[in-house]
Amino acid sequence: MKLSVIIVNYNVQHFLEQCLHSVRKAAAKIPCEVYVVDNNSVDGSIQMVREKFPEVLLIENKKNVGFSKANNQAMRICKGEYVLLLNPDTVVEESTFEKVVAFMDANPEAGGLGVQMIDGKGDFLPESKRGLPTPTVAFYKIFGLSALFPKSKAFGRYHLGYLDRNATHEVEILSGAFMLMRHAALDKVGLLDEDYFMYGEDIDLSYRIILGGYKNYYFHDTRIIHYKGESTRKSSVNYVFVFYKAMIIFAKKHFSQKNAELFSFLINLAIYLRAGAAILNRFIKASALKVLDAGILLGGLYFIKYNYEAYIRFTEGGSYNAELVNVLFPVYTLLWVMAVYFSGGYDKPIRLQKIVRGVIAGTAAILVLYSLLPEAWRFSRGIILLGTGWTLASYLLSRMFFHVAKIGSMRLDSGLSKRMAIVGSPEECARVKAVLNQTFTNTGFIGYVSPSEDRKDEGYLGRLDQLEDIVNIYQIDEVIFCAQDLAAEVIIDRMAALGDNKRLSYKIAPPESLSIIGSNSIDTAGDLYVIDINSIGKPVNRRNKRVLDIGLALALLPVFPILMWTMHQPLGFVRNVFAVLFGTKSWVGYCGNVDHQSLPKIRKGVICPVDTLNQPQIAPEVAERLNMLYAKDYRSSNDLTLIRKGFRKLGQ
Repeated sequence: MKLSVIIVNYNVQHFLEQCLHSVRKAAAKIPCEVYVVDNNSVDGSIQMVREKFPEVLLIENKKNVGFSKANNQAMRICKGEYVLLLNPDTVVEESTFEKVVAFMDANPEAGGLGVQMIDGKGDFLPESKRGLPTPTVAFYKIFGLSALFPKSKAFGRYHLGYLDRNATHEVEILSGAFMLMRHAALDKVGLLDEDYFMYGEDIDLSYRIILGGYKNYYFHDTRIIHYKGESTRKSSVNYVFVFYKAMIIFAKKHFSQKNAELFSFLINLAIYLRAGAAILNRFIKASALKVLDAGILLGGLYFIKYNYEAYIRFTEGGSYNAELVNVLFPVYTLLWVMAVYFSGGYDKPIRLQKIVRGVIAGTAAILVLYSLLPEAWRFSRGIILLGTGWTLASYLLSRMFFHVAKIGSMRLDSGLSKRMAIVGSPEECARVKAVLNQTFTNTGFIGYVSPSEDRKDEGYLGRLDQLEDIVNIYQIDEVIFCAQDLAAEVIIDRMAALGDNKRLSYKIAPPESLSIIGSNSIDTAGDLYVIDINSIGKPVNRRNKRVLDIGLALALLPVFPILMWTMHQPLGFVRNVFAVLFGTKSWVGYCGNVDHQSLPKIRKGVICPVDTLNQPQIAPEVAERLNMLYAKDYRSSNDLTLIRKGFRKLGQ
């Protein structure tokens, strides 16, 4: 056996399916065995592998044992002369295996090899080639010198930016996303260190291969797509802690005590700096626009008040109570901004009708509040109505300006949000279009592109070699490649050729699949179109869940004296009401005694789906399945049903 390919999977069924399709093609010309080690997925991954890839050797774990242990399970029994650790969120070219094996055969000193990786936008991933993270290299990385001077031999050693990406080089560290190793080298230096649960294990093994007398190489002559590159996770606080803690394990294992202590100090410093930066960055992204809007609205209210006093209400002198104004104006501003937010006015792409709806709802709430205030506090309906006009105008004009100026991702939704080109045969194009229709994807234009020959079929815009012109002429937003008709190498070539078009995104449709997979930015770990998905991670569902939480908490609190007699823990119920109101909890969340790291992040729940089953013990796999179902197809009515069934436990 020449090559053993090992893929560890955890709840990424659709990415795994696409990966295995590409692996099947790449393995056609060399003796190859493929292992999938599943870490107790509950998303249907195992069934998919059995049905669509019967040739794959499947190892089913009953719990998530981590990346290192799972890979080691297969490495201990695999028979290949070379062993490839491959991430499930990758796509390899048809010639990849043949080329890398030929290189290893020709270079017996090579113990390990990595390849050129690109992300879902076609951009080169710098982690394709890396240097050893010594204390000095770590210092330059932590304090941003490597980013400022990526081509410098002194400062750019973390990603070896001074090495030509289009040439093969000897390197120190390989990426775990594609890590090819000589089996004889593994026999000598050992397998992955199982002290690392996730991250860092590839650095450790790469270094041990060098210590064992072998060399590691970056091989430029083949490429893979890696959707979840480092850049997609770097803003995650959890990633910062897990990755840098892994670096401390590495330092204590391989560096002298003095260097390890220095390295540990730098890493702990990095943890707090990077975690703080990640939290601040997330806060700024979530709040900056709302704060800007609030400032504009509040400034406009004071301007309106000044002119209303001078020219309408107090023409002969006088003014409204300043203390009253300084309390109510911020309240009015907050109500308008909150109403626009809950109406969906901050969702992207921007829909002006949602903003109008939010402003009207905010005005209604302000007028209701106004009517409930004591007479002495009701200083002017006219200012409220003029403020409504100012609020509406400022929102609409600012969004139009953002759209025209192309600021960030602030684009107006025309109602036909995407113009797509599908590259493939008539049969595959029709199948992909049907999948898009069933996923309720809002498309404004769908044109077809022939892989090779000219076609006169209706809807065809031209040939693949004319794709750049087609994208520009028809203002295409997204290109979908049909993997049934196109080689991965061709797809990657086209993505790279169009890489300068930052507006354009790409997806790949695997053969006979109900999923279409891609990745549009470093802020998304990967996105897909798949039939019957209503993820709890969608902004509208997160917002609806929060509205339900707050509304229910406000409704339940006044009737607590009656409800307390039905609760198992009445005081706990009051505590939970305030926890929900302040946003530290949700009424319904995931089952906390099982791993749910791969699911969209939500607040900790007072109750979870298991609490409604009235069974003393539930198997972990059942709890994971319930979590997956809850996250995959969210409805507010589901929360209400769960709350009704688990009502007596709302105090726990």
